Amino acid sequence: MSTIDLDRPPPNHTFSVTVDRAETVGERAVRLFKDLALFAAAMGFVVLIVWLCYGTLASATTSAEEKKWAMSVLSAATGGILGYLVRK
Repeated sequence: MSTIDLDRPPPNHTFSVTVDRAETVGERAVRLFKDLALFAAAMGFVVLIVWLCYGTLASATTSAEEKKWAMSVLSAATGGILGYLVRK
């Protein structure tokens, strides 16, 4: 095993030192609850928007302009969800 002199690092090399505190059980529970609550709120909001757009498209009394608006919102939501799933 080789040793590295930290006073003189090899050329084109850098080093860093970090000190991290371990997450406690309580902090982990709060973080997970927050993440779950945020995910549930976001999913509820997306479902509400999709439901409103679908209702607009299915209604016989809406104008063509409103239907075009609803289609563009649904297209954007679908693109966002697919982009999130594919992560590109």
